[in-house]
Formats: sequence, structure tokens, C-alpha cells
Amino acid sequence: MAKEAKKTIAQNKKARHDYFIEETFEAGIVLSGTEVKSIRQGKVSIKDSYAIIKSEEVFIFGMHVSPYEQGNIFNKDPLRDRKLLMHRYEINKLIGSIQQKGMSLVPIELYFRNGKVKLELGLGKGKKLYDKREDIAKKDAMREIDRRMKESNR
Repeated sequence: MAKEAKKTIAQNKKARHDYFIEETFEAGIVLSGTEVKSIRQGKVSIKDSYAIIKSEEVFIFGMHVSPYEQGNIFNKDPLRDRKLLMHRYEINKLIGSIQQKGMSLVPIELYFRNGKVKLELGLGKGKKLYDKREDIAKKDAMREIDRRMKESNR
């Protein structure tokens, strides 16, 4: 079988900086037609968004989908809450994990898979300031090592 095509639309780069992502889940999103057209144009932001579980359903809040230019009366509110489509056993697993202290559902990436809009959710635990500094120091050290190796190979 052919490998599934995945086309990234938007990423939340701060998610991996602010959280230790322990597990990821793929979810579909309930969207209107004009929202899909706007997303195809890349006019979406998941930077300040978050997901919660309400009455055994998963919702994403704060995802900004700009109104479609030719959408006129069919456009929806850009910041409306959107329902996420997941399997029941995944939702039950998330409910159990979120009840632990400090666990959050963080949107990581929005992408197309086989023509459908999908959202990658991460189950994460918040990082402290010293953890963030440690990650930055590791990244700088690796960058320096790569630069030195490149210079020595010349």
C-alpha cells in the first residue's frame, strides 16, 4: 500500500517548548465548508489554542480560522469552539490521564491526511523555567558541536 500523504498546515512550535509531550493522538475536526477553504489557503493559527474534555467529548478552544473571503453569510466565528472526532477508547484514556495533576491537552500540528483536516494533540506536562533553560542549553551545545564538526571536515 502507498504511504499516506501528510501536508502540514500549521504548527504550534511553543507546545514542545512549554510542555513535556508524553503521548500524541490524531483527531478529526468538525468544520464548515468555508472553514475548510480558509484552512486550505493556510489562514489558520493554533498558537494560543488548547483542548478540553466536556461531557465525554473533546473540544478545541482558541483555534483561529480566518473567514473565507468569498464566504459571505456562510462564514462562521473565527474563534468558535470546534468539536474533535476521536475514538471512545482514546477519549476514555485522555480522561484518565488529564485527571492526573499537571496534565494538559495541547494542539501540536494541523495537517491534511488524505484530503481530511486532522489535528495532532499532545498529552503534556508543563515545563518549569529551569527545564526550558536546560533544553535551550542542550540545543545550543548541539548546534556548536555540529558547527565544529563541519569546520573540521573542511
